[in-house]
Amino acid sequence: MNEADRIQPLNPAKVLQENDALRQRVADLESIVAELRAELERLKRRQQRQAAPFSKETRVATPKRPGRKPGQGRFTYRSAPVVDGDYEPPILVPVTETACPHCGGMLVEDGMEVASITDLPAQPRPLVRQYQVAVGHCRSCGRSVRGRHPDLAADQYGATAHRLGPRVLATGHALHYGRGIPQRKLPAILQELTGISVTQSALMQDALRRSGGAVGQAYQGLRASLARAERVHTDDTGWRVGGRPAQLMGFTTETTTVYQIRDRHRNAEVREVIPADFAGVLCSDRGKSYDARELQGVRQQKCLCHVQRSVSELLETKWGRGRSFGLGLRRLFGEAIALWHAEREGTVTDFPVQAARLQARLTDILRERPMPDPANQHLLDDLRRRHAHGDLLRFLDDPRIEPTNNRAERALRPAVIARKVSQCSKNQPGAEAFAAFASVTRTLIQRGHSPIDGLVDVFRGAPIPP
Repeated sequence: MNEADRIQPLNPAKVLQENDALRQRVADLESIVAELRAELERLKRRQQRQAAPFSKETRVATPKRPGRKPGQGRFTYRSAPVVDGDYEPPILVPVTETACPHCGGMLVEDGMEVASITDLPAQPRPLVRQYQVAVGHCRSCGRSVRGRHPDLAADQYGATAHRLGPRVLATGHALHYGRGIPQRKLPAILQELTGISVTQSALMQDALRRSGGAVGQAYQGLRASLARAERVHTDDTGWRVGGRPAQLMGFTTETTTVYQIRDRHRNAEVREVIPADFAGVLCSDRGKSYDARELQGVRQQKCLCHVQRSVSELLETKWGRGRSFGLGLRRLFGEAIALWHAEREGTVTDFPVQAARLQARLTDILRERPMPDPANQHLLDDLRRRHAHGDLLRFLDDPRIEPTNNRAERALRPAVIARKVSQCSKNQPGAEAFAAFASVTRTLIQRGHSPIDGLVDVFRGAPIPP
């Protein structure tokens, strides 16, 4: 057989069909390239405009109206202010009309109503206490001897004779560490509100000095108290120390919050606050730091919101029968959270029975078995291991445990805001001062105390009130 016999004749219809398929394939690829280029341009513009960097850019079809919804909460008018200390006498506001302005009828007195206007006074004058310190010297050795007073430091003379009082400094620290106001703005704010001149450097130096003294001791006491707590929520976020990446970890209960800043977030850093023999319950996300061998003896409650988020992300990539596993998990976790809320509100009577039923259903869903989908198999193995340890529905055994880690995320929110406006910490002493002051002020706010008054007491060596 020669070369001409081996050459097959072309089929015009088949060639046209393959040509059309290739043209369609090229058109599809061009469309994908155009979409990717548009996405690239959008991301470039987004980097330049950071008005809302965390926006999901998805509009809600039916957004909720702002304000209190009908039937939610109790509506109250502004109550009358409590008159305490010096106050102005009431101003009499008589009726000036001699007759009814509507019909001209005679007016009859019905009584008096009380109205008030609460306002700020004019800028207060700073309270300055002067101390006349007697100074003498020894005839033998010539050394000077000065008078002593509890409000005066031993080295308060010469260039440092005139200092700021503890309340001014406590106000600056409370505004910065407790309310998130940048430290560079505090001098102008204090000058405007109090008339006292203070520098940013003075505030920072005082914070560094006190974080190694009374505030640091109070901070260490808070850290030690968490090791004896019944329930502790923890979470972490990014931080920077001197421009280097670091981790800010938050540990919180109903009445106490502790922050710590470390280079890394490992189980060793967790065990600085939560020891391996912790007798309470640790509520956290599914981070690997909490699954270390050293913490296996600690009872934990994994945040169901994080678990549900993983399930929802899995469902977005599945279809058909591959969605049944995720849908069953999402439905069960939703029922478990709803049952917990009903127990807290006192609207359920057979809570132990329903809780046991949900535990049995979860055990059945997470039974060991091979699954055709690798992603479903990975989620099954992960959740089955955690359920065997009791970390998924522990809040049904003890309703005092919260099913989510929202408490820790809310505790980190002030630190996240401070990170945006202050660029974190410039050095390690500054990071330690932030952790100490932020922990003390946050704890004072949680316990219903004034952070300013509380810091003044801490400066004087008093413990943080319960």
